[in-house]
This record gives sequence, structure tokens and C-alpha cells, in this order.
Amino acid sequence: MSAIKPLSFSHPAGRKQRGVTAVEFSLLALLFFLIFFGAIEVARAMYICNTLQEVTRRAAALAAKADFSNASAMQHVREQAVLRDSPGYLAFAQPVTDAHVRIDFLQIQRTGKDLSMVQIPQASLPASPAENHVNCLKDPYGSNCIRLVRASVCKPGDGAECQPVPYQPLLSLIPVSFKLPLSRTIVNAETLGMPGGLPADPCGCK
Repeated sequence: MSAIKPLSFSHPAGRKQRGVTAVEFSLLALLFFLIFFGAIEVARAMYICNTLQEVTRRAAALAAKADFSNASAMQHVREQAVLRDSPGYLAFAQPVTDAHVRIDFLQIQRTGKDLSMVQIPQASLPASPAENHVNCLKDPYGSNCIRLVRASVCKPGDGAECQPVPYQPLLSLIPVSFKLPLSRTIVNAETLGMPGGLPADPCGCK
């Protein structure tokens, strides 16, 4: 005659312990992923902030030699500044695109012994690099003589003031909200796309 097996019941304390363990694991996993993705966001933000200065450096250096009167040439400068050959985002740095690269042309204004940089409005720019060269020979401090090139990273738009670009988090899970620094580079205007470059002796002194 076979022995009768006793009935087996799950102990309520065991089920409760397993439930507590599952809750603790979920909380620890959530904390881990928050720290992990938070570290990624911090690293990405630092990368973007450092890269934007390089973007303006490249843009200013290229614009100093590009034809400012040629819209296609200036667009190519903006694309190259964000390390591209076509319109689009700077790698790993959304929302920054070539459209965020702003290039201004400046005169040097003399008031007595004081010199200051003044932006030349788009409508007042010389018609061509050759005309700018002639203007600067006549009056290096004139309002239509481009002496400097300034590159900035700003929100796209026609506003006179450069507005900072809001940071866009990689993941919406991490609530990050701040504005990227106003990166800016100013260099001397060089050929500005003048065919053949500037004359070796522009004043005809030799």
C-alpha cells in the first residue's frame, strides 16, 4: 500500500520575500540606468560645448577666404564648418546644423584714438570682393570696408542678436534643460574670395 504524500502549501512569508526582492531590484535597476544615461548626457554635453568652438574656428577661417557675395560659397563654408559636405546635423550634436552657423562681416570704426568692431549690415556689404578691396584702399576705417570676419553658433533667424541654442537631450528620460554657450571666433579678413588673391603691393608703392 503506497504512502499518502502530505499536501504542500506555499508559505505566505516566502511569497512576500520574493515580492520585496522584485521591488528592490526594480528600484536599483532604475537608479542604475538613470546614473548610466545621465553620465552619457553629461559627456555628450561636454563634447558639444567643446566642438562648437572648433565649428566657429573653422567657419571663420574658411569665410575669411570665401566670396561673401556668393551665397553658394557661403553655404559651403557653413557645411564644412559642421564637418559635412551637405546640409545637416553636426555629428552627435543635435539640434546643431549648418543653419546654426552665423557669419558676420565687421568694419573697424575709429573714433578719435579709439578703435571698435562694428557689424556691417547685410544690405551695406560691398557688391564683390574686388569692390571691398577698393573701399579698404580708400578708407580702411570706412563703413563699407570689411576688415574682420566673425563666426558664431546661434539659433537660426534674422535677429540682430545671436541667441544661444537650447540643448537637446539624447533621451527624454533625462530631464536636461540649458542653453549651449555662445561660441564665437573673430579673424582678420583675408582674400574674401578675390580672384587671384590680394595684390602683393595694393597701394602701388613699389
